Amino acid sequence: MRIDILTIFPEMFEAPLSGSIVGKARERRLVEINVYNIRNFTVDKHKVTDDYPFGGGVGMIMKPEPIFAATEHVLHEAGGGPARIILMTPQGKTLDQDMVRLLAKEKHMVIICGRYEGVDERVRQALVTDEISIGDYVLTGGELPAMVLVDAVTRFVPGVLCEDALVSESFASGILDYPQYTRPREFREMAVPDVLVSGDHEKVRLWRRKQALARTLDLRPDLLEGVPLSREDVELLDEIKREKLADLTREDPGNEYD
Repeated sequence: MRIDILTIFPEMFEAPLSGSIVGKARERRLVEINVYNIRNFTVDKHKVTDDYPFGGGVGMIMKPEPIFAATEHVLHEAGGGPARIILMTPQGKTLDQDMVRLLAKEKHMVIICGRYEGVDERVRQALVTDEISIGDYVLTGGELPAMVLVDAVTRFVPGVLCEDALVSESFASGILDYPQYTRPREFREMAVPDVLVSGDHEKVRLWRRKQALARTLDLRPDLLEGVPLSREDVELLDEIKREKLADLTREDPGNEYD
């Protein structure tokens, strides 16, 4: 996979793209990531990439000419094949795991990092194939969202991580992950659950699934509406809800008469 990032702050990407899993994937040539300074594609001596909006208004708008020139340059450099041209913007579709999996199958992505009050609308009209957001909030630019996208997608590029690691992660099965523990077995009077050191693999599996469902029910109940649940899952959820009700009743005995 090839990923080209277009930004006016290329220095922001130096550490995130050279460390951890992304850095190792680049070293192994499983993914090629290039960062281009949009200012290098301007034609004036001051390398201006923004201007006032037509019609008035607060803030500046990123000019179309350097963005078009930068995008056309990287497309030509990559051989002119098809590419997903992505604009990082709070107006875009919210990034989720399904989108990450689909993008990881692409051969070429071009990521445009917006700044100021946004980009000239003609960039959206004639260049962009996808608009992506990482949440309903506004950041100072598209660089941090681009880093999130690159990190998430790189993990799914074949060979970067082992299949078992991907399967066991949060959202891999549509719900949150179960609690994880490591040595020491007891720390500050907090002990690892006995089931995890019992050696009974089936009990461990059931405990982990139940904990994952319970955590999802507590923190992200919306996820349970869209994930296919097995008969075992439904039984575990019923058990979790009964236990929660019992806990509430113990805390406030008056509830049983409400």
